[in-house]
Amino acid sequence: MAGLYIHIPFCKQACHYCDFYFSTNQNNRTELVKHLIDELAIQRDYLQGETLETIYFGGGTPSLLSAEELALIFEAINKHYPLASNPEITLEANPDDLTPISLKKLYTLGINRLSIGIQSFDDAVLKYLNRAHSGTDGLNCIPMAHDAGIKNVSLDLIFAIPNQDQELLKKNLEMATQLNPTHISAYSLTVEDKTVFGRWAKQGKLLAMKEDQAAIQFELVMDFLRNSGYIQYEISNYCLPGYESKHNTSYWQQKKYLGVGPSAHSFDGTSRQFNIHNNALYSKALREGRIPYEREILTHANKINEYIFISLRTNQGCSLGYLANHFKYDLKTQNDLYLNRVLDQKLIIIDKNTLYLTKAGKLVADQIAAELFVAEKSES
Repeated sequence: MAGLYIHIPFCKQACHYCDFYFSTNQNNRTELVKHLIDELAIQRDYLQGETLETIYFGGGTPSLLSAEELALIFEAINKHYPLASNPEITLEANPDDLTPISLKKLYTLGINRLSIGIQSFDDAVLKYLNRAHSGTDGLNCIPMAHDAGIKNVSLDLIFAIPNQDQELLKKNLEMATQLNPTHISAYSLTVEDKTVFGRWAKQGKLLAMKEDQAAIQFELVMDFLRNSGYIQYEISNYCLPGYESKHNTSYWQQKKYLGVGPSAHSFDGTSRQFNIHNNALYSKALREGRIPYEREILTHANKINEYIFISLRTNQGCSLGYLANHFKYDLKTQNDLYLNRVLDQKLIIIDKNTLYLTKAGKLVADQIAAELFVAEKSES
C-alpha cells in the first residue's frame, strides 16, 4: 500500500506565517493542472504498481480548484494507478472557499476527508495572520461539510501567536471541539525567515512568544483536547478514536509515496525526490516531457535518524527492537548515558522495549531526537 500527494501551488493571498511553496498568481492554473496530469502519467511506475490507499491534495489551497479541474486529475489517477477499495481521499481547504454546492461536488468526486485551515475563530487574529476568511466562515464550514456528506473533517489551529493569551486560546479550543471535528492539528507558530512575520521580526515589529509561554500554551492544548476525548497520536495531531490521518500516518510509518506538482516530495524506500519550487520552471520541464527534480539517496544513518525523529513524535513510540532488527542498531547501548539522564528527568519512559516521550518530553521532542541521531561517520 502506498500514498499519493498532489501539491496545488496556488493561494488567494499570502498568510504572514506561511513558508510553503505557492503563488498568488493563478493565470497559469489551467496549464499547471494539465502538467500535473502529465506528471501523473510519467510517474506511473514510481510506486511499482503498489495500490494507493491514500490520496492527499495539499498546497497552497487545493479548494481553489474547480470541480472540473479536480475531475480531470481523478481521471488521470484512475487511469494510471491501482486504488484500494475505499481509499482515504483528503483535500485541504480554506473556509471561504466552501459552500453547500462546492462541498456537494467534492463529495460526489470522492473526497471523503477535509483538512480545513481554520487557524483561529477570532477575527482580529485572522487579520493579523492575513487569512482570507472570518471566524464565522470557520464556524459555518464544518456543519456544511457534514450536510454535504463529508463526515471526516480535520481542523488546523495555531497557538503561540504573539498577543494571543491563554484565555483566547482556550476559547478557540472550546469553539473547535463544539463543532465535533474528527481530527484537529494544532501547531505552534514558528517565525520563518522568508515570510512577512520573518521580515517583521528582523525589523523589530514582531516579538515571537517566549519559549516558556509557548510551552504553557502547548500544554493547554494537550490537556484540553485529551479531556475532550481526542487522542494525541502525534506531537501536533489529535483525533477521535479511529480517525487518525491515514495519509500522514503512512509518512510516519515510512511507507512509499509519490508527490506530484511543484515542490512535491516522493519516497520510494531508498531515496527521496524533490520537485522544483517554481511553477514556471516546472511547467517548462513538463512541456519538454521531463520532471524537474533532485534526488537524495538515503544512507544507513539517514534512515535510522528519520525513524528516530518520526517515531518519537507518535504515540507508537520508538521501537528499540525495530531499530535492532531492521537497522542492526542498538540505540540503548549507543546512548546509555543520555537515556539515563532523560529518564531521570522524566522526559521519556521505556516500556516493552519501546521509547516514548512523556508530556514534558513532548515539549522538547526535537532536542531529544537530535541527541539520539547517528553521525554519518559512525554508521556501520
